[in-house]
Amino acid sequence: MEKKIYEIAIIDDEVEILQLLDKYLKRTQEYRITTFSNPKVALDSCIRTKYDLILLDIMMPGMDGLEFLEGIKKEIPSQKVCMMTAYSTLDKVLKSHKQGAENYIMKPFPSLDALGQKVRTLLEK
Repeated sequence: MEKKIYEIAIIDDEVEILQLLDKYLKRTQEYRITTFSNPKVALDSCIRTKYDLILLDIMMPGMDGLEFLEGIKKEIPSQKVCMMTAYSTLDKVLKSHKQGAENYIMKPFPSLDALGQKVRTLLEK
């Protein structure tokens, strides 16, 4: 039986984060990763291309993660989204959950293995 390849989009304005997550998640051979540093470009792409999971930074210039989340859920209500933030306020976490985010991850990441486990759990839901 052939292994399923999961499509994951990562959206973050910090290129170092994109590179780190891309390299880490690709090593399993189970994920096809697409990265975006511009949330407006990402939203257009994510509406056209179905991803199994979107990892989304909350704080970005131009369009923040909550605006992106609202836009993607309006177009694809079933889209799985996991928020990432270094500036977690209870208000933003609650807002993102209310708007349909499945979960959130704190930056800096506790460990890449913990992040990998959270991604796996979300994909298998």
